[in-house]
Amino acid sequence: MAFDDYLEEARLAGRAIADYGSSFLRPTLRLGVTGLSRSGKTIFITALIHALLHGTRLPVFEALNSGRIARVKLSPQPDAAIPRFDYEKHLSDLVEHRRWPESTRAISEIRIEIEYQSKRGSERTLTLDIVDYPGEWLLDLLLLDKTYEEWSAETIALSNEAPRATLAREWHTHLQSLDAKAPADERQAIHAAKLFTEYLLACRDERFAMNLLPPGRFLMPGDLAGSPAVTFAPLDLPRGESAPRGSLWALMAERYEAYRARVVRPFFREHFARLDRQIVLADVLSAINSGPEALSDLEQTLSAIAACFNTGRRTILSSIFKPRADKILFAATKADHLHHLEHDRLENILLRMVKRASERSELAGAKTDAIAMAAIRATREAVVARGTEKLPAIVGTPLAGERIGSETFDGSKETAVFPGALPDLVEGENMTWKFRGLAAGSHDETDFRFLKFRPPLVEPGAALPHIRLDRALQFLTGDRLE
Repeated sequence: MAFDDYLEEARLAGRAIADYGSSFLRPTLRLGVTGLSRSGKTIFITALIHALLHGTRLPVFEALNSGRIARVKLSPQPDAAIPRFDYEKHLSDLVEHRRWPESTRAISEIRIEIEYQSKRGSERTLTLDIVDYPGEWLLDLLLLDKTYEEWSAETIALSNEAPRATLAREWHTHLQSLDAKAPADERQAIHAAKLFTEYLLACRDERFAMNLLPPGRFLMPGDLAGSPAVTFAPLDLPRGESAPRGSLWALMAERYEAYRARVVRPFFREHFARLDRQIVLADVLSAINSGPEALSDLEQTLSAIAACFNTGRRTILSSIFKPRADKILFAATKADHLHHLEHDRLENILLRMVKRASERSELAGAKTDAIAMAAIRATREAVVARGTEKLPAIVGTPLAGERIGSETFDGSKETAVFPGALPDLVEGENMTWKFRGLAAGSHDETDFRFLKFRPPLVEPGAALPHIRLDRALQFLTGDRLE
């Protein structure tokens, strides 16, 4: 280990000890909120804060339901180098403008103080720090345990699977023209990175809804755009050989190492390893819209996420820098897009995925659970008569551009929708589904089509409707408020 690494470890060890001492004097719970693309991280945090501040009815959240919570307030942002989560703007978007907030593009944080009475009657305060970060950053943690050669081989192999192979065609053509042992060429590196990034972006399109797409900063580079740290790509490499000095292979490997050292490792040490609890949001319904391949990709992604909680360098101080989250909640969002009769099935689909992910990668002793939820409920339920038949329906305002058959919605008309049943799981060694999604054809050829809805019409100051937000709060914070 280099001397600079020892200094960095010593600095982080000092901070870990300081964190422990601070938490001992002032009980603090750091809750990480992340999720896969379009899963609703910002919505969840906004709804959670609003529910606590305004005393929303949360029957399963014992501390609030029993009346033991006396006061909840927002406190100044604790970390000077991290932007504050803009709760007020997001709430305004939802309530005043009835539009969903923009997706998470970087890390942010907000602090809440909860004054409560313990079950023994003493007055206490719990400081809740909520850390919001993109799911793409979480998946990057897998790179810490992989060499450039391993990552290249795995990434190319994955890109040869359906439907990725079609989306990667232009990148694959260019890849075949590259000689990894040839002298390094900056133009080749830039072009390869461009085509590789275009392939990743195509995979994330809603028709395919792929989630396993590291490196995450290729999808959201921010101030890294154009820098060498995000100007590399996989190469088709010979096994058992080393990169010749000055070669394209050596250049790509060097930049991959820079990405791990300057992007991934600081995120792990400064943020991820300090989380006490974690919720991972997943948009299962979007995967179902896309098709069986997207659901299989979602399961692989959950396995990758599970592996992230075992990430850590094997050093004398590794016990300090291993992830310390002792509870991890996986949540299938947008349960309000289904009738409640289908909620158990949605939860079971996610639960089976999480169970298999946990079996493949032990979650470091963390307690896990899976739920179906909607942090903000955009629909209500109704029974609609069709002839002599009565059908369970949901009623809401579809987003502009959403359509069913020949009808395209303009974003202002409320309508009743029959969401139907979720696909049946085919049991076996590998979980499989037999149905058609967007990836196989047009909207009219899909077996399932779950619409997207606008936020509900809510009076200012009124409670935001939800589904099982209270259950999520109880699992993540309930024991710390006893």
